[in-house]
Amino acid sequence: MSSPNFEQIASAQKANAEVMTALLRTALNGMERLTALNMAATRDFLNSSMSNTQRLLAAKDANALGKLQSDLAQPGMEKLMDYSRSIYDLVSDMQKEVTAVIESQYSTFTANANSVVEKAKSATPVGGDVFAAAMQSMLGASNKAFDQMNSIAKQLSNIAEANIEAAGKVTSTAKPSATSAAAKKGVAK
Repeated sequence: MSSPNFEQIASAQKANAEVMTALLRTALNGMERLTALNMAATRDFLNSSMSNTQRLLAAKDANALGKLQSDLAQPGMEKLMDYSRSIYDLVSDMQKEVTAVIESQYSTFTANANSVVEKAKSATPVGGDVFAAAMQSMLGASNKAFDQMNSIAKQLSNIAEANIEAAGKVTSTAKPSATSAAAKKGVAK
């Protein structure tokens, strides 16, 4: 029986530690960006709320109040869409970074596993080919599953991006409609 190769074990542990460090760094950077985004959004919301309250309190009559109502609604929707886009961009960037780390680690794992299977195949007695073939089949299935997961993740990302774009178009077309509706209300009264 052969003794374990301690250099290989140490090397594998070092590689795993580097991957974990990269993933933790990505997560911490993402949390930092999310916190900064939320702080900026909270500050903007507070400032807008105070300004809007002052404008509403300064309204002299119902017509002015109706016009202000439509004027105040549109920037809020645009800010919400901007915030949603920022969150989407942040999550998308983090997903790409994590996927890159995982793909790198997975390709290294696959190459090492193939190497081990080839060595085992050449060193095993008759009948060992069955084990090697089974291992190669498992690696092939694992590669296919990993590729499918990446494909699904990319499709979901494309769907989310399309939804953000569609919501942005709806918001941009809603502004003229809200403004014209408020103008008609002001003219009718």
